[in-house]
Amino acid sequence: MATLKEKIGYALGDAAAGGITWKVMSIAFPLFFTNIFGLTVADTATLMLIARMFDVVTDPLMGSLSDRTQSRWGTYRPWLIYGAIPFGLIFALLLYTPDFGMTGKRIWAYSLYLLMMAVYTAVNVPYGSLLGVMTDDDNEKNQFSAFRMVGAYAMGFITLLSFPLIIEMIGGEKIGGEYTAAAKQHQYALIGLIFGVLAAAGTLACGLLTKERMKPVRAEKFSFKPFADLFRNKPWIILTLIGVCMNFFNGFRYAVAGYMFEYCMHGDVTVSGMIINYTAFMTFGEATCMVFGGVSPVFTKKVGSKRMAFLWAGVICFVTSILFFFIPMDPAYIWVMIAVVILTSIGIGIYSPLLWSMYADVADYATEKNGTSSTGLIFSSGTMAMKFGTAISGSLVVLLLGIAGFMSGTNEVTGETIITITDMESVRSMVWMLFSLFPAVIVVIMMGLLYVYPIKK
Repeated sequence: MATLKEKIGYALGDAAAGGITWKVMSIAFPLFFTNIFGLTVADTATLMLIARMFDVVTDPLMGSLSDRTQSRWGTYRPWLIYGAIPFGLIFALLLYTPDFGMTGKRIWAYSLYLLMMAVYTAVNVPYGSLLGVMTDDDNEKNQFSAFRMVGAYAMGFITLLSFPLIIEMIGGEKIGGEYTAAAKQHQYALIGLIFGVLAAAGTLACGLLTKERMKPVRAEKFSFKPFADLFRNKPWIILTLIGVCMNFFNGFRYAVAGYMFEYCMHGDVTVSGMIINYTAFMTFGEATCMVFGGVSPVFTKKVGSKRMAFLWAGVICFVTSILFFFIPMDPAYIWVMIAVVILTSIGIGIYSPLLWSMYADVADYATEKNGTSSTGLIFSSGTMAMKFGTAISGSLVVLLLGIAGFMSGTNEVTGETIITITDMESVRSMVWMLFSLFPAVIVVIMMGLLYVYPIKK
């Protein structure tokens, strides 16, 4: 039976990956690349699209490779132990803005972003696969998944809440009450360093504190058969599409939040001395997800199955997303917006742990059907769905804002970031829909997929 120390150790893995690196990449990166780093809208969108094509290859390969790893640390844990430092270091470098022209910035951003995706895969695919070898008890798998999500959302809460506070602590030169471009670049570079160290520490702790109790049933040699078997595995196909939808839903909201405060709220909102910026705004949702991620196993047991719990959570997300669209686009309604975000996050908190527990069910189904373990390969598809859904949605956010009239770039002479908006009302309307109506449509698709998902656990 797994100990509390192991469950906390497992939670630290997603606190590092989901609560720090992925949270910052999902929420801050689109705005960072266009408004601070100085990439154009087209460059930013293309960067994310290229990275996703890269992941289509690397994620399944990493899953297959990790399944065949043998070491004194086990099958999956060595990837966490030895990958921790590169993971934190590359993340830190990605938030640094070099003093280059546009071409140099493109090379820096593209190279490091692709490298970050590769090392994220090398750490996170084995991390997800750990769930399949730490226990064979279904209830305990649900508990590990719940700890994972609580860890991710608790750290996400800390990350987003501390983000504006760290910016203020770092400070820098201001003109007209606003930080200069150079000051913002310095702030993000130090934020990258701080959170990079924390991400490395959490990943290393996860590798050292967890245990692998079960031995994967290994294939004797590398073969493409496990890849072919995936596409004959109906539960895997449906669940992976569900995972993509989940991360499209979250990705639209995360990626557009910074633009929402910049252009719909006209900057940070101050209420009774409390400063609410885009990261603080999303913190309310993180806290709610943390609580309901812990409640998820109890709720699942009450409704009778993971599938039904997921469906009910989807209903919550759909209704509240539609509701948000009808809130007036005015800072005076900030608490109404926060209330609706909290309600939406109840649904997100319930369904988030279920996806990974359901992947464990699919891995068990595949082992029983095919005779050999493909746990790493199957869990890699969950990571790929996460990265694909989040980054493609982020890319679409930037592209759609460009269509609406938003443009960005770098002055080749001064190196300063240039922002031009040709139609402010169009941009504001697009931002609002990207936070509400677009996610609502995605939930409808996700619920349709859940309806035909065949595993009834």
